[in-house]
Amino acid sequence: MNELKSLTIGIEEEYQIIDPDSRELTSFISEFLETGAMMFKDQVKPELLQSQIEIGSNVCSNIDELDNDIKSIRYKLGDFAKQNNKMIAAAGTHPFSHWRDQIVTDKDRYHGLFNSMQYVAKRLLIFGMHVHIGIKDRNLQIDVMNQMRYFMPHILALSTSSPFWLGEPTGFKSYRSIIFEDLPRTGIPENFESHHQYDEYVDTLIKSNTISEPSKIWWDIRPHHTFPTLEFRICDCCTKADEAVSIAALIQALVAKMIQLRLKNQTWRKYRGSLINENKWRAIKGGVDSSLIDFGNQQEIPFIDLFDEMLDFVDDVVEPLGLRKYLNYLRDMVANGTSSDRQLQIYNKNKNIHDVVDSLISETLEGC
Repeated sequence: MNELKSLTIGIEEEYQIIDPDSRELTSFISEFLETGAMMFKDQVKPELLQSQIEIGSNVCSNIDELDNDIKSIRYKLGDFAKQNNKMIAAAGTHPFSHWRDQIVTDKDRYHGLFNSMQYVAKRLLIFGMHVHIGIKDRNLQIDVMNQMRYFMPHILALSTSSPFWLGEPTGFKSYRSIIFEDLPRTGIPENFESHHQYDEYVDTLIKSNTISEPSKIWWDIRPHHTFPTLEFRICDCCTKADEAVSIAALIQALVAKMIQLRLKNQTWRKYRGSLINENKWRAIKGGVDSSLIDFGNQQEIPFIDLFDEMLDFVDDVVEPLGLRKYLNYLRDMVANGTSSDRQLQIYNKNKNIHDVVDSLISETLEGC
């Protein structure tokens, strides 16, 4: 189990900056960076739009450390925003603000994105969570990525927090995923035989002037181009800190299990990307209320049953990694619904979209 305990863990989250009076998104990232630089150091960064703010946890050696770090960042950021008559909210989309009203952050990277992607980039008013698991061996990263492709829809279902777009219920639990996949090089990655084969793929894109550097590969899971981590990018930004950390705990458990299988010369079966995408579509639409396809039995199974099977599958790595209480939290969440379910319940009471924003603001700092 020593190999498993070396799996470091970290989270990046993209928060919404909210005007407390209008409940709309508001541009404030420049002020955050100017006056909050000493307080947040390198843990706060600008994002594509000035109404977004990205935070990054420290590289944490265990899940309890990550839990404390994320809640501390949210608390300090929320307090700083409040002192400046602003609020922060965590969700995959804002319930009603329009992308046309947003101001692009003045950085070459973001202007370049707009120039190359045009109208598609303008609509990217979305907010995600990325989980990093430390794996130094680049070939092991690829091996784990190949195996983890199957579980991406399951992880997405747990994070769903974007049921609204431009003030309307979309009929989806993760509309952020719909918007994001307008970009190229998104979605479930293909299988790679080795890290060398992955490097050849990247080199082809760079030499053909398709991308300028590897960070412009935006798959749901990818080897990070700089850090020795495997980066999981499929999640909506989770509204509650406990949700974010618990999903990170599940990802760590699954990665540990994949490594454990490899050490025994075993592997999780590699399924066709087209089949995995069928499950991803179901997760986007129904979240934890969906039924996903059991590929082995060729039938659909309620997500809650698949979730229980997944917890049984990773059970032997849970105690060594100290993950039990976080996975138990997810079990309760599956029974009670994700942020998307809560948002829809609040909206359906009186059709007041402002009530949804108020609940997001409150839940973002819950437990922090």
